[in-house]
Amino acid sequence: MKKSDFDFDLPPELIAQAPLAERSASRLLLLDAVAGRREDRMFRELPGLLRPGDLLVFNDTRVLPARLYGRKDTGGAVEILIERVTGAHEAVVQLGVSKKPKEGGRIELADGSHAVVLGRDESFFRLRFEAPEPLEKLLLKLGEMPLPPYIDRQADAGDMERYQTVFAREPGAVAAPTAGLHFDEPLLAGLRERGVAFGYITLHVGAGTFQPVRAENIGEHHMHREWLNVGASLVEQIRRTRAAGGRVFAVGTTVVRALESATVEGELHPFAGETQIFIFPGYRITSIDGLITNFHLPQSTLLMLVSALAGREFMLDAYRHAVEQRYRFFSYGDAMLILPRGT
Repeated sequence: MKKSDFDFDLPPELIAQAPLAERSASRLLLLDAVAGRREDRMFRELPGLLRPGDLLVFNDTRVLPARLYGRKDTGGAVEILIERVTGAHEAVVQLGVSKKPKEGGRIELADGSHAVVLGRDESFFRLRFEAPEPLEKLLLKLGEMPLPPYIDRQADAGDMERYQTVFAREPGAVAAPTAGLHFDEPLLAGLRERGVAFGYITLHVGAGTFQPVRAENIGEHHMHREWLNVGASLVEQIRRTRAAGGRVFAVGTTVVRALESATVEGELHPFAGETQIFIFPGYRITSIDGLITNFHLPQSTLLMLVSALAGREFMLDAYRHAVEQRYRFFSYGDAMLILPRGT
């Protein structure tokens, strides 16, 4: 398949630039891929769309304030965007700079500490941060929330809370698992009252999630690496849910990627490590029964993933409907609920 097979027209004004006042006030496009049915709903209606005994699987990663600013020894300004933290003082990063630094080059940060260039990793750089505190603490002191490139403004104090899920607890991501941003405490309480259970994976979303597919033949695309953990307790929770007739819903494409990475010959196993899994039409997703997700960029790997779940033509038609109905797109936008077979 070609990346152009996953294109659609999106008016720029539909790209949400800020969150709504209430997390659960977003709209929800309900999709039944088998029946070819769709309904325009509200996200706070979610408890009534699920059944007692269903399981929602969330990504509990916590977004780091991963954007830093500094200067090279020559005085040139540098923007550092952490891609992955690889050690207490080391990271793989993207650098915004007029002239790329060489190995051994130094970048001075706002507090007077330095980052040293260790080398290149394709389009990324490896840096060592020469600071007394671990990198995560340095980011909390100096970093800015790394809003996606399609949000055309500087991050502000409100983003420190809103570009973070209410259940975030494992620091390490540099982009939010955005489907989870719609959940607030009242909605979670309503789901519990409905008899819906919660489970958690951790997948630290990297800045590479925003990298475009450059190969026209999507089979030639290479995914970025991301670290994940699917624990034994969740594997058992999913097994019990299905044995009792419940359904497993992934909250976000990161959960799908984590569970599929932990699936071997159709069976889910505990797994901790890195993944580069690329899911596109032709791939059969077996680890979930349904998906809650935001709307994705044209020609993106995430649009390809949901097309593998529900069919490319059905999903592109749903996206055209969303544009016509003026849904809000991307990280701070609205959501979809893709229902499983037979619902």
